[in-house]
Amino acid sequence: MDLASLSLYIIAVSAVTIMPGPTMLLALNNGAHGGKRIAACGIAGAALSDLILIAAVGCGLGALLIASEQLFTLVKWIGAAYLLYLAYGLWRAPVGPIQTDTASEKPLSGRAAFVRSLLVALSNPKGLLFFSAFLPQFIRPEGGIAAQYITLALVTALIDIALMSVYAVGGHHAMRLLSNQAMRWLNRGCAGMLAGLAVALSLYRRSETH
Repeated sequence: MDLASLSLYIIAVSAVTIMPGPTMLLALNNGAHGGKRIAACGIAGAALSDLILIAAVGCGLGALLIASEQLFTLVKWIGAAYLLYLAYGLWRAPVGPIQTDTASEKPLSGRAAFVRSLLVALSNPKGLLFFSAFLPQFIRPEGGIAAQYITLALVTALIDIALMSVYAVGGHHAMRLLSNQAMRWLNRGCAGMLAGLAVALSLYRRSETH
Protein backbone atom coordinates (compact mmCIF):
# COMPACT_ATOMS: atom_id res chain seq x y z
CA MET A 1 0.00 0.00 0.00
CA ASP A 2 1.46 3.36 -1.01
CA LEU A 3 1.80 6.24 1.42
CA ALA A 4 -0.73 8.44 -0.39
CA SER A 5 -3.49 5.81 -0.16
CA LEU A 6 -2.70 5.12 3.48
CA SER A 7 -2.77 8.83 4.32
CA LEU A 8 -6.12 9.23 2.60
CA TYR A 9 -7.45 6.24 4.53
CA ILE A 10 -6.29 7.71 7.84
CA ILE A 11 -8.01 11.03 7.09
CA ALA A 12 -11.25 9.37 5.98
CA VAL A 13 -11.46 6.97 8.94
CA SER A 14 -10.61 9.71 11.43
CA ALA A 15 -13.39 11.91 10.03
CA VAL A 16 -15.91 9.08 10.39
CA THR A 17 -14.69 7.80 13.76
CA ILE A 18 -14.60 11.13 15.56
CA MET A 19 -18.40 11.38 15.41
CA PRO A 20 -20.04 10.41 18.74
CA GLY A 21 -21.10 6.84 18.03
CA PRO A 22 -21.87 4.20 20.69
CA THR A 23 -18.28 3.27 21.49
CA MET A 24 -17.26 6.93 21.74
CA LEU A 25 -20.14 7.61 24.14
CA LEU A 26 -19.11 4.63 26.25
CA ALA A 27 -15.51 5.91 26.31
CA LEU A 28 -16.77 9.29 27.52
CA ASN A 29 -18.91 7.67 30.19
CA ASN A 30 -16.19 5.27 31.30
CA GLY A 31 -13.74 8.14 31.61
CA ALA A 32 -16.19 10.15 33.68
CA HIS A 33 -17.19 7.41 36.13
CA GLY A 34 -14.97 4.39 35.82
CA GLY A 35 -11.46 5.81 36.04
CA LYS A 36 -8.48 5.25 33.78
CA ARG A 37 -8.43 1.46 34.06
CA ILE A 38 -12.11 1.05 33.20
CA ALA A 39 -11.78 3.50 30.30
CA ALA A 40 -8.69 1.69 28.99
CA CYS A 41 -10.48 -1.67 29.12
CA GLY A 42 -13.45 -0.27 27.21
CA ILE A 43 -11.14 1.24 24.59
CA ALA A 44 -9.34 -2.09 24.22
CA GLY A 45 -12.65 -3.86 23.59
CA ALA A 46 -13.62 -1.39 20.88
CA ALA A 47 -10.17 -1.63 19.26
CA LEU A 48 -10.43 -5.43 19.20
CA SER A 49 -13.78 -5.10 17.44
CA ASP A 50 -12.04 -3.20 14.62
CA LEU A 51 -9.62 -6.07 14.11
CA ILE A 52 -12.43 -8.64 14.17
CA LEU A 53 -14.67 -6.71 11.78
CA ILE A 54 -11.92 -6.09 9.24
CA ALA A 55 -10.83 -9.72 9.46
CA ALA A 56 -14.46 -10.68 8.81
CA VAL A 57 -14.54 -8.43 5.76
CA GLY A 58 -11.33 -9.99 4.49
CA CYS A 59 -12.90 -13.45 4.88
CA GLY A 60 -16.02 -12.42 2.98
CA LEU A 61 -18.49 -12.20 5.88
CA GLY A 62 -19.36 -8.64 4.94
CA ALA A 63 -20.58 -9.82 1.56
CA LEU A 64 -22.64 -12.52 3.30
CA LEU A 65 -24.31 -9.91 5.51
CA ILE A 66 -25.10 -7.82 2.44
CA ALA A 67 -26.54 -10.82 0.62
CA SER A 68 -28.67 -12.21 3.47
CA GLU A 69 -31.68 -10.12 4.45
CA GLN A 70 -32.48 -12.44 7.36
CA LEU A 71 -28.96 -12.32 8.82
CA PHE A 72 -28.78 -8.54 8.43
CA THR A 73 -32.14 -8.07 10.16
CA LEU A 74 -31.19 -10.39 13.02
CA VAL A 75 -27.90 -8.61 13.71
CA LYS A 76 -29.55 -5.21 13.36
CA TRP A 77 -32.24 -5.92 15.96
CA ILE A 78 -29.78 -7.49 18.37
CA GLY A 79 -27.62 -4.38 18.12
CA ALA A 80 -30.57 -2.02 18.60
CA ALA A 81 -31.84 -3.97 21.61
CA TYR A 82 -28.40 -3.97 23.23
CA LEU A 83 -28.03 -0.21 22.77
CA LEU A 84 -31.43 0.33 24.42
CA TYR A 85 -30.35 -1.92 27.28
CA LEU A 86 -27.21 0.15 27.81
CA ALA A 87 -29.17 3.40 27.51
CA TYR A 88 -31.55 2.25 30.26
CA GLY A 89 -28.62 1.34 32.50
CA LEU A 90 -26.92 4.72 31.99
CA TRP A 91 -30.17 6.61 32.58
CA ARG A 92 -30.71 4.85 35.92
CA ALA A 93 -27.06 4.87 36.98
CA PRO A 94 -26.18 6.93 40.08
CA VAL A 95 -23.47 9.57 39.93
CA GLY A 96 -20.36 8.30 41.63
CA PRO A 97 -16.75 7.27 41.14
CA ILE A 98 -17.71 3.93 39.57
CA GLN A 99 -20.20 3.63 36.75
CA THR A 100 -22.73 0.83 36.68
CA ASP A 101 -23.41 -1.55 33.86
CA THR A 102 -27.09 -2.10 34.55
CA ALA A 103 -29.94 -0.69 36.56
CA SER A 104 -29.02 -3.10 39.39
CA GLU A 105 -26.13 -0.73 40.22
CA LYS A 106 -23.45 -3.41 40.11
CA PRO A 107 -20.04 -1.70 39.80
CA LEU A 108 -18.65 -1.86 36.28
CA SER A 109 -15.46 -3.93 36.17
CA GLY A 110 -12.68 -3.68 33.61
CA ARG A 111 -13.78 -6.97 32.09
CA ALA A 112 -17.39 -5.77 31.84
CA ALA A 113 -16.28 -2.51 30.20
CA PHE A 114 -14.18 -4.48 27.71
CA VAL A 115 -17.01 -6.86 26.82
CA ARG A 116 -19.58 -4.07 26.68
CA SER A 117 -17.63 -2.02 24.13
CA LEU A 118 -16.73 -5.13 22.13
CA LEU A 119 -20.36 -6.27 21.93
CA VAL A 120 -21.65 -2.80 21.04
CA ALA A 121 -19.38 -2.70 18.00
CA LEU A 122 -19.85 -6.31 16.91
CA SER A 123 -23.64 -6.24 17.24
CA ASN A 124 -23.93 -3.22 14.94
CA PRO A 125 -24.14 -4.40 11.31
CA LYS A 126 -23.37 -0.88 10.06
CA GLY A 127 -19.73 -1.36 11.02
CA LEU A 128 -19.34 -4.51 8.94
CA LEU A 129 -21.25 -3.02 6.02
CA PHE A 130 -19.17 0.16 6.19
CA PHE A 131 -15.87 -1.71 6.10
CA SER A 132 -17.19 -3.98 3.33
CA ALA A 133 -17.95 -0.97 1.13
CA PHE A 134 -15.02 1.21 2.21
CA LEU A 135 -11.94 -1.01 2.55
CA PRO A 136 -11.82 -2.47 -1.00
CA GLN A 137 -11.27 1.04 -2.36
CA PHE A 138 -7.84 1.06 -0.65
CA ILE A 139 -6.79 -2.51 -1.47
CA ARG A 140 -4.41 -2.98 -4.41
CA PRO A 141 -5.14 -6.35 -6.07
CA GLU A 142 -1.59 -6.65 -7.35
CA GLY A 143 -0.18 -6.40 -3.82
CA GLY A 144 -0.33 -8.75 -0.83
CA ILE A 145 -4.04 -8.53 0.03
CA ALA A 146 -3.73 -10.13 3.47
CA ALA A 147 -0.91 -7.76 4.45
CA GLN A 148 -2.96 -4.77 3.28
CA TYR A 149 -5.98 -5.84 5.34
CA ILE A 150 -3.75 -6.32 8.40
CA THR A 151 -2.25 -2.86 7.88
CA LEU A 152 -5.67 -1.21 7.57
CA ALA A 153 -6.98 -3.10 10.59
CA LEU A 154 -4.07 -1.98 12.79
CA VAL A 155 -4.32 1.61 11.55
CA THR A 156 -8.08 1.65 12.22
CA ALA A 157 -7.60 0.28 15.73
CA LEU A 158 -4.91 2.88 16.51
CA ILE A 159 -7.16 5.70 15.27
CA ASP A 160 -10.00 4.38 17.41
CA ILE A 161 -7.73 4.16 20.46
CA ALA A 162 -6.49 7.72 19.99
CA LEU A 163 -9.94 9.26 19.49
CA MET A 164 -11.63 7.26 22.26
CA SER A 165 -8.82 8.30 24.60
CA VAL A 166 -9.71 11.93 23.89
CA TYR A 167 -13.35 11.21 24.77
CA ALA A 168 -12.31 9.35 27.94
CA VAL A 169 -10.02 12.18 29.07
CA GLY A 170 -12.83 14.65 28.40
CA GLY A 171 -15.17 12.57 30.56
CA HIS A 172 -12.57 12.34 33.32
CA HIS A 173 -12.14 16.11 33.43
CA ALA A 174 -15.90 16.62 33.32
CA MET A 175 -16.22 14.44 36.43
CA ARG A 176 -13.74 16.69 38.26
CA LEU A 177 -15.24 20.00 37.13
CA LEU A 178 -18.99 19.42 37.03
CA SER A 179 -21.46 19.08 39.87
CA ASN A 180 -23.27 15.83 40.66
CA GLN A 181 -26.40 17.20 39.05
CA ALA A 182 -24.51 18.12 35.89
CA MET A 183 -22.91 14.67 35.81
CA ARG A 184 -26.33 13.08 36.18
CA TRP A 185 -27.46 14.99 33.10
CA LEU A 186 -24.29 13.94 31.29
CA ASN A 187 -25.26 10.33 32.04
CA ARG A 188 -28.77 10.92 30.77
CA GLY A 189 -27.50 12.77 27.72
CA CYS A 190 -25.33 9.77 26.82
CA ALA A 191 -28.29 7.48 27.50
CA GLY A 192 -30.53 9.57 25.24
CA MET A 193 -27.98 9.51 22.42
CA LEU A 194 -27.55 5.74 22.75
CA ALA A 195 -31.32 5.33 22.59
CA GLY A 196 -31.42 7.58 19.53
CA LEU A 197 -28.69 5.50 17.88
CA ALA A 198 -30.71 2.37 18.68
CA VAL A 199 -33.75 3.82 16.93
CA ALA A 200 -31.64 4.90 13.96
CA LEU A 201 -30.14 1.42 13.74
CA SER A 202 -33.58 -0.21 13.82
CA LEU A 203 -34.58 1.94 10.81
CA TYR A 204 -31.34 1.27 8.93
CA ARG A 205 -31.54 -0.44 5.55
CA ARG A 206 -28.79 -2.26 3.68
CA SER A 207 -29.45 -0.15 0.59
CA GLU A 208 -28.15 2.90 2.45
CA THR A 209 -24.60 1.58 2.07
CA HIS A 210 -24.86 1.38 -1.74
